[in-house]
Amino acid sequence: MSSLLETDAEVFEIIRREKTRQEYRLELIASENFASAAVMEAQGSILTNKYAEGYPGRRYYGGCANVDVIEELARNRTKELFKVDHANVQPHSGTQANMAVYFSVLAPGATYMGMDLAHGGHLSMGHPKNFSGKIYKVVPYSVRKEDHRIDYDMVRDLAIKHRPGMIIAGASAYPRIIDYSIFASIAQEVDAVLMADIAHIAGLIVAGLHPSPAPCADFITTTTHKTLRGPRGGIVMCKQRWASVLDSCIFPGMQGGPLMHVIAAKAVAMKEASTPEFKDYQKRVVRNAGTLAEELMSHGFRIVSGGTDNHLVLVDLTDKGVNGAQAQEILESAGITVNKNTIPFDPLPPGKASGIRIGTPAITTRNMGTEEMRLIASWISEALANNSNESVIARIGNNVREMCESFPLYLNDRDGA
Repeated sequence: MSSLLETDAEVFEIIRREKTRQEYRLELIASENFASAAVMEAQGSILTNKYAEGYPGRRYYGGCANVDVIEELARNRTKELFKVDHANVQPHSGTQANMAVYFSVLAPGATYMGMDLAHGGHLSMGHPKNFSGKIYKVVPYSVRKEDHRIDYDMVRDLAIKHRPGMIIAGASAYPRIIDYSIFASIAQEVDAVLMADIAHIAGLIVAGLHPSPAPCADFITTTTHKTLRGPRGGIVMCKQRWASVLDSCIFPGMQGGPLMHVIAAKAVAMKEASTPEFKDYQKRVVRNAGTLAEELMSHGFRIVSGGTDNHLVLVDLTDKGVNGAQAQEILESAGITVNKNTIPFDPLPPGKASGIRIGTPAITTRNMGTEEMRLIASWISEALANNSNESVIARIGNNVREMCESFPLYLNDRDGA
């Protein structure tokens, strides 16, 4: 980054510090991952200079011959990877991908159903300050108190009572398998559109480690980072009957020029996700999450739902003397990055929360395995139990750094800078 150093040393230095942070800390935020050098090269390419409003073959600018090919590559690779009829790769984020579906099927004021935010849902599924809660009426469904699994009987009862125009199957903090066939049956019964938000589990679906919603969902939305390990962005997939209305809702309905450099990076990520190595990686992600959950339970932690089927673990801290916000800060000081998270039936507000959410995609990208998960669980336990002991926290921080040095984030500066 010599040109950046010469032009803006201040920004260069901040990026250098962030590179150091990523290299020498354990990244356990479930929604984060490390993109490959190839993905980052595509995203940082000369394509950032090109405006391309419209779609391949139907642009409002000249000079789009090359970016047309790029976008078609991204679309076709996505369709092949997820076995879907149609894909739009232009959304800038997962929330914008979800918004495109809302706009495609719901009039303002219409009713839809989504997972309760306090039970694992996402902001774009009905938060009152989000478009999804401002423009539409949400009927939330939740998990059962006894086992923290989706209450499908509740989903059906609510659907019959409220007759929503759309039902969303998806979550941002749900560690178990989602049964899309049950959602599809309920949606069909009340004549509702079914949307599956697979932002967190897209990589697992590609690898066959989680059922795919493609056979039964009208729409599928996802981010392209998280378990997919691509650039930050969004994608919407749908049945062919919805393709035209979806595309027009994204452009010109929601946004103007797509980010062609990001779409190029999405194309690269889809190619990477089609390889046997990627499928093996996903298996290791799930295995690591299971080991981490088991080890945390052996240290006396309560795990929401009693374990995990996917890449994330939701830890209940109600008997640990710290809330989620405090735990996040304590672990940060020990070199372990997590995020505070509400748990089902949480007595605390989201700003404090009674839990933390832990994920294994990023540390698995670094090739850490089950032995490292056991050590990490022990460090989390020790740090939270000795949160006022600076020497203990410092020692754990040193142990974290040594582990990270043994599993380099990028092999050389060219790969990571």
